[in-house]
Amino acid sequence: MRLHGLAAASLPDYDSVRNWQIVQEVAHGNLRNLFHHGSPGFSLLYAPVAWLTTDFHVFQHLNALVAVAAVGWLTHFVSKAAKLAPYESALLTLFVGTSVFLTFSGRDFTMGSWSLVAFTGLLQAYYQRLHQATPRSLLRAAVWVTLGLCINYKFLLTLPILVVFELLQQDGLLFQPRNLLRVVGIMAVPYVVLAVVGWLAGLQWYRWLGVYYNIMRPGAPNAAGRLGITQTHPDAFYYLKYIRDFESPLMLLAVFAVPILWWQTLFRQLKRPNIIRYLAIWSYCFLAGMSLLLKAPRGLLLVYGLLYVLAFLSLRRVLDRRWWALAVVVGVAVAFNLRRIQQEVYAYTPSNYAKVAAWLQNHKQPVVASTVGLGVAPYVAPSLVTVITDEQQLATLRQQGDKYVLLDGYWRVTNVRNFETLRQLPAVASWSEPMLTAPLLFLEHSEYTSLGYEETLALQRAASRDSLQLRLLSIGSK
Repeated sequence: MRLHGLAAASLPDYDSVRNWQIVQEVAHGNLRNLFHHGSPGFSLLYAPVAWLTTDFHVFQHLNALVAVAAVGWLTHFVSKAAKLAPYESALLTLFVGTSVFLTFSGRDFTMGSWSLVAFTGLLQAYYQRLHQATPRSLLRAAVWVTLGLCINYKFLLTLPILVVFELLQQDGLLFQPRNLLRVVGIMAVPYVVLAVVGWLAGLQWYRWLGVYYNIMRPGAPNAAGRLGITQTHPDAFYYLKYIRDFESPLMLLAVFAVPILWWQTLFRQLKRPNIIRYLAIWSYCFLAGMSLLLKAPRGLLLVYGLLYVLAFLSLRRVLDRRWWALAVVVGVAVAFNLRRIQQEVYAYTPSNYAKVAAWLQNHKQPVVASTVGLGVAPYVAPSLVTVITDEQQLATLRQQGDKYVLLDGYWRVTNVRNFETLRQLPAVASWSEPMLTAPLLFLEHSEYTSLGYEETLALQRAASRDSLQLRLLSIGSK
C-alpha cells in the first residue's frame, strides 16, 4: 500500500525536496543546513544513503518502509500489552496501517516516519517505566525522548504529557535529584556534541537551540503572511473535521466513545497503569494541545495510530470478542479506508515534473526559476532552480540571464499571491500536476498559511478548477 505507484510520484512538498538536498550536503561534509527544522538526526540517518545514490525515489521508498516498520512495532507493542490473539493482532495491523493520513505522510521525505519509530520506542519504554519504577526504566525512556528530539522538534510536545504521567504516578522517581540530573544529562548530550560539531564547521554553537526560538518568535511573516505559532482564524474543531472527512468513521466514534465506554478503566485506580488509560492520555493530550496551536493534519501524526488502536479495542469490547463479528467489522472498515486512500492519495500520485525537465533539456535551458515550489528540482540540477516568492524578483533573474520561470501551482497550496502579472502571460508549455490539487496537501499547509479548515479546502477547490498546474513562461525580455 505504501509503495503502490510511488515510482511515478514526485516529492510532494517543498520540505521533502529541501530535506533531500540537505541530506546530500551533509553526506559531503557541508553542515551549513544540518539544523534545518531542528532535525539534525534525520539528515545524519540518511547521509550514508547519499554516499551511494542521489535518486530521490530511493530515499522516498526507504522512508515509506520506515513508516511501515513503525506500524508493525506499534501493533506488536499493543498486542502484548492488551493480550490480543494472533488474529486480532493481524486485524489491528491492517486497521492502523490503512490510516489515510499515515499512508499519505508515509510517502514523502520528511521526519514523520522516523518520528513514529522514535515515538513507538518511547511508548513502549515509558509504559515499562510505569510498571517498573526503576532508574533504568526511566533512563531508557529518556533516551527515546532524546532520539525523538534529534529527529523532530515537535517531540517537545511529548514533554508536558510525560510530566502529566509522572504527576499521576506519584512515585517521585523522576524528581529524585540524581535521576533528574541523569535524565537532563542524557537529553543534553546531542545538543552539546552537535553544538561542538557545528562550531567546528563554522556555525554558531547555539544554531540548534536558535531553531526553537525562531519557531516560537519568528522575526518576520512568512511569504503567506503568517507570523507566530497560533492561527489567525482560530479553528478549535480542525482535527475533528479532518478525522470526520478523511479517516475511518470508527476513529471519530472512538474519540467520543472511549471516555464513556472505558469510564472505570480510565478514572479508577489511577496509580495502576493500564493500556487503555495510557493510550487515551497520550491521544487526548495531543488533541487538546495541538488544537491551541497552528494546525495541519501532521499535528496529530504521533497519535493517529493510537486513536485507531483505541477504536479497535473499543470495538473488540463492544462485540464481546466474537472473532467473526470483529473480523467482519474491521474488514469493512479497512475496505472503507482503502477506498479513501485510492481517492485521496493514489488518484493524485502521478507526476509530470519530469516532463518539465525534459522540455528544458531538449531546449538546452537547464536554468529555471520556480514560484514557491521546488518540485522540479530533483529532475534537473538542483543548483539551477531558483525559488521566487514574488514576481518582483524576476528583474534580477533577467539580469542574470535566466530565460524561463515555471509558474508552479504550489503558490496556490501555500497561498502566496504575488504572481498576478505572471498569471496573465502565455505559456510556452504547460502540464497538469495532480498532487498540487490534492486536499491533503492543502491541509498539510494550513500551518504555513494559518488558515482554518474550511478556508484551506476553499483554496483547494479553487485550485482544482485549473486543469494546468505547471506553466513554463518566457522571461527573457520585458
